[in-house]
Amino acid sequence: MPFEDLLAAPSPLAKQAERLRHYRFGLRISEQGKVVSVGDGIAWIEGLPSARMDEIVLLEDGSTALVFHLARERFGAILLHQTERLTAGTTALLSGQRLSIAVGEGLMGRVVDPLGIPLDDLPAPHLTARRALDILSPPIIERDFVNRPLYTGNKIIDTLIPIGKGQRQLIIGDNGTGKSALALDALINQKGKNIRCVYVMIGQKRSSVIGLIETLRRTGALEYTCVVVAEATAMPGLKYLAPFAGCTLAEAWMWQGHDTLVIYDDLTTHARTYRELSLLLRRPPGREAYPGDIFYLHARLLERSTVLAARHGGGSMTALPIVETEQGEIAAYIPTNLISITDGQVYLDQDLFARGFLPAIDVTRSVSRIGGAAQDPGIKKEAGRMKLDYLQFLDLEVFTRFGSRLEASMEARIKRGQLLREILKQERLAPLPVEFQMAWMTAFNCGLLDGLAPERIKPLLQDLLLKVHASELSLSGGREQWRNAVRLWLSEAGHEQAA
Repeated sequence: MPFEDLLAAPSPLAKQAERLRHYRFGLRISEQGKVVSVGDGIAWIEGLPSARMDEIVLLEDGSTALVFHLARERFGAILLHQTERLTAGTTALLSGQRLSIAVGEGLMGRVVDPLGIPLDDLPAPHLTARRALDILSPPIIERDFVNRPLYTGNKIIDTLIPIGKGQRQLIIGDNGTGKSALALDALINQKGKNIRCVYVMIGQKRSSVIGLIETLRRTGALEYTCVVVAEATAMPGLKYLAPFAGCTLAEAWMWQGHDTLVIYDDLTTHARTYRELSLLLRRPPGREAYPGDIFYLHARLLERSTVLAARHGGGSMTALPIVETEQGEIAAYIPTNLISITDGQVYLDQDLFARGFLPAIDVTRSVSRIGGAAQDPGIKKEAGRMKLDYLQFLDLEVFTRFGSRLEASMEARIKRGQLLREILKQERLAPLPVEFQMAWMTAFNCGLLDGLAPERIKPLLQDLLLKVHASELSLSGGREQWRNAVRLWLSEAGHEQAA
């Protein structure tokens, strides 16, 4: 503390006099409990009959815990902070407070833990507002319809599986199929779009955390992003609270009228952490040893993502939860729970990944239930039959494996499907503007790319992207205007078919 501040600070005697001046005689009753046992991130405490669910418990050694399970003689608490001096017999006191986190503008560009403590070696941000971590979702009368698109920069998603602001779109697939990379691309694509982002990392390795932060910093996305981290070595209680903390940060911005995007990476680890805590606290196990309220756990989290009505600011919170499958088993317990909660899913297939089709999105098992209502009319019109034609191509392609002779019309459809599959390939960390999506769809639907050799697709699309960047043409331009512009751009790129 600076010397001037020491002089200005009240002396201990002044503080004591202030306390005595406000002291009032009266009967005071307080409860005092003690820790019965502690281990594996939980503590059993007795002697506090007034304890309530989700209330913070203060322990004498400086540790803090959260009431998580109430029993007749004692209650179980998950440890949020544990010192080396915490043992059985430690005195416990009720704080009378629920768990909350500081929220505000100062968290953009920061890396914090689920309690809001900075992890980036920077000074703590000056925040005055606080919000409870676990609260009820907005009621129906305070919500509005999903009617504005949220562009991810991915060719397949923005055209065939659209996402709207306020939607909950699940990203599902096996380990190593690119789920996190797809979500990261969507976050990077929000640069310059006035969308505030929160990336929640649950149980990730420290190397993965550092890699994500460096990628965000290198691409300039950290400026509008807050990263909430509960790494693999964190206490189970922090991993359990991580998605609720990230949701609370985004929710505070939403109620201020901002559009937000929150990514939960991943909810499979979160469910396993919740199962671990529940079994340690002797809750009755259910299917696959998960507690019976595992569905409610994620439902109350994801239901907070919505679009607010204009009279409440009109903000939105879009959620991209990630869930991991094993051997492509999409019908497993946790994935099916989350599929039933969310508004659609993007499924990444291991076989497509192995064949080099990246991103490995399986269009046949991916769906967006409400994103089409928020899609731009021009994009929606161009993509209208493209998904159906692509799905039919995938069915027809099976016949080519038998080596049978095909009709000319069927062979032409297969060639166009193969061309579309090459176009849909995309490198990671390379989100594309929505105007480019309009350009390549116009070129494909008008037959301007027919007969193009597979090796020429990538350079031609790169030239088309440069033309789009240099152009001032917007989505509001009519189809004929886009067609003429794309035809000119392809002619300049040396594509004979366009000429």
